[in-house]
Amino acid sequence: MNNKKVSVHIVTYNSGEDILECLDAVLAQDYPLEQIVVIDNASGDGTAERVKNYSIQSGHSDPVNPLDRIQLIQNSVNTGFAPAHNQAISLTNTDYVLVLNPDLVLAPDYVSRLIEDMEANPQIGSATGKLLLKADPNLVDSTGLRMNRARRAFDRGQGEAAVGWQNSGLVFGVSGAAAMYSRRMIDDISVGGEFFDADFFAYKEDVDVAWRAQLLGWQGYYDTEALGYHERGWKTSGRSGKSMFIRRISYINRYKMMYKNEHSRTLLATLLVSMPYEIAAHGYMLLKEPGLFKAWKSFFSQLPALKEKRKAVQSKVKDRERSRY
Repeated sequence: MNNKKVSVHIVTYNSGEDILECLDAVLAQDYPLEQIVVIDNASGDGTAERVKNYSIQSGHSDPVNPLDRIQLIQNSVNTGFAPAHNQAISLTNTDYVLVLNPDLVLAPDYVSRLIEDMEANPQIGSATGKLLLKADPNLVDSTGLRMNRARRAFDRGQGEAAVGWQNSGLVFGVSGAAAMYSRRMIDDISVGGEFFDADFFAYKEDVDVAWRAQLLGWQGYYDTEALGYHERGWKTSGRSGKSMFIRRISYINRYKMMYKNEHSRTLLATLLVSMPYEIAAHGYMLLKEPGLFKAWKSFFSQLPALKEKRKAVQSKVKDRERSRY
């Protein structure tokens, strides 16, 4: 199993308070890591400097090349979560890629457990462990993703007691907070050279990947013994704690995802099932958050690209379905 190469990719943006503890846990993994790539998206809080100093002072470096184990890339602007992770993926060629949030601390066997799971079943293209809330490890942050018939996605078990999630098994997809992806799946489901849709900027890009992967025959897996501890402050602060920018992209990315991935034969059923939610949600928005509707400007400006992506995804799905028969 140890002959499989693994890289860890971390995208930072003003992550100075969390990144060092995250790196400590990464370097403490009991599985040998080929590369650690940190993409800093123009942080203004000294995150990049902390990563540089950490590499030198902690002894995880060569004096000639102080970032030999931790490759730091400093972007001049905040390109977003999805584009920055695509950037990291392009810099590595390992068998497996761990996409990791800087506010997440992994147990030492997190990587080794997931690699063992994935090597045991070639159909598993993504895997996650039991992610717990760092502030209260008795509560779940995520045990993978689920999607309902209205195409609303949720973190499984979020806010529930961790003791209730003891069974490992297949899941719809995995949270991008600590997601292990196989290179085979990355190469297979990428569209136009992009694994994560760069037009998403951030939020729901992991759900989009999970849906696309499932359409193309890949499986996601949850391992209850692989533990991670997530700060996830933004998600527990409520809607009022999120900027309008965040709320807009989170809102509109759902529709971008549906446009690309929903099969024509399931479209009517999805519309009928989702209609009560859509009416209620948009009625609330009209009264309380009308500024969210401006997100549609992004949708329509990107519509030509979305059409091309839909064509590519649905063409791949048809080819895959034909090959099964």
